[in-house]
Amino acid sequence: MTASPRRVPPGPPRRAAPGILRKLRSDRIGLMSEAVREYGDAVRVSIGPKTLYIFNHPDHAKHVLADNAANYHKGIGYTEAKRALGDGLLTSEGALWKEQRRTIQPVFQHKRIAAQADVIIDEALSLVERLTAHRDSGAPVDVLSEITALTLGVLGSTLLDTDLSAFDAVEHSFEAVQDQAMFEMETLGMVPRWLPLKGQRAFRAGRDHLQHVVGLLVEQRKARPSATGDDVLTRLIASTAKESDKRVADRRMRDELVTLLLAGHETTASTVGWTLDLVSRHPEVRERLHEEAVAVYGDRRPAYEDLTRLRYTHMVLQEAMRLFPPVWILPRRALADDEVGGYHVPAGSEVLICPYILHRHPRYWPEPDRFLPERFDPDVTSDRPRYAHIPFGAGPRFCVGNHLGMMEATFIISTLMRDLRFDTVPGFAVKPEPMMSLRLGGGLPLTVHSFPDLGRAAA
Repeated sequence: MTASPRRVPPGPPRRAAPGILRKLRSDRIGLMSEAVREYGDAVRVSIGPKTLYIFNHPDHAKHVLADNAANYHKGIGYTEAKRALGDGLLTSEGALWKEQRRTIQPVFQHKRIAAQADVIIDEALSLVERLTAHRDSGAPVDVLSEITALTLGVLGSTLLDTDLSAFDAVEHSFEAVQDQAMFEMETLGMVPRWLPLKGQRAFRAGRDHLQHVVGLLVEQRKARPSATGDDVLTRLIASTAKESDKRVADRRMRDELVTLLLAGHETTASTVGWTLDLVSRHPEVRERLHEEAVAVYGDRRPAYEDLTRLRYTHMVLQEAMRLFPPVWILPRRALADDEVGGYHVPAGSEVLICPYILHRHPRYWPEPDRFLPERFDPDVTSDRPRYAHIPFGAGPRFCVGNHLGMMEATFIISTLMRDLRFDTVPGFAVKPEPMMSLRLGGGLPLTVHSFPDLGRAAA
């Protein structure tokens, strides 16, 4: 008796590989969006020695990321990014990843995060003060650069218990490292790193600078221990001290801190940036945000206890992350044969779950490209599957800092919206730049104004 053939997802023919490679470099999101539109929720794409499986259904995401997560390690992009980022929490696997997660997890406990609210509020109020200087001038301000500086400062204070303001050049280094990580993905890691390419040189300079910064942070903490001892830096020093080989300990410390510095501030900066871009293009949402912030805060300083009252702000942030999720893609590699959605996935295959596309699935999101915060009204019941919305990933590798990121974004948006109105610059459109997170290509130039009913100075 002959066994029935295994089902294979549809997809483009192998002869399309050169065009797919070009599109992978120029428009990664467009490539996957088009594939799903043409072939459905499961697509098989062959590119040279690689076979990619794109799965775009909540059940597929649940299976790969949660139910059978043990069969999947980080895949294309993150695997190649190890050459740039090393073995940090984003790229490590197995026992090392578990040890790293155990080390860092206590820093994100609810009680400790709540105690950091005042740090975030101070930074948000300072941002309002800086932007108020541009109010009603008519001159565009790159708000994204301000937000990025804020989130890096918050990361230093809340997670590392240190001041990172002296290291403002790390943004350029992060950009060079991310560019190299994405280049490794686009070229499938087959371009030798010794070639004198411009990007390779920029990467090496950026990597060396980040390692220098990390070394300084560790030296400073060892010389001046934290009063509480519950920050990431102190915990990493204690954890890596257990390594018998100092070179291994130093490398692990470097990899983990570089990853934390990169992922710990950029995802929040992207979320706040995309939210401000969307809000500035939707006056009715902007007005409602302002009204809520005034009703909750009045003229006083925001407080941690206000978070639960900022319901509409939370809805707006959830909808912004639906359209522009900070974690825009979740690549995995199958360790053993599997079946996803009825389709055979051979061991070694690259599996892609793309929240950016999944969040726009018309079956679960009517008018998927519209910005409608009401989708997340807690008073309206919805039969959407849990895995139709996964802006922070899902399963065991769910983003460890999601609660801190959401608290930070909520305070930043609500504090800004209480005091300032932002308008888009005519003719400028932000373009999604899918790197390690979903960045705002070209920055975020906005003009800063008073609300018509605002008769007070910024708090």
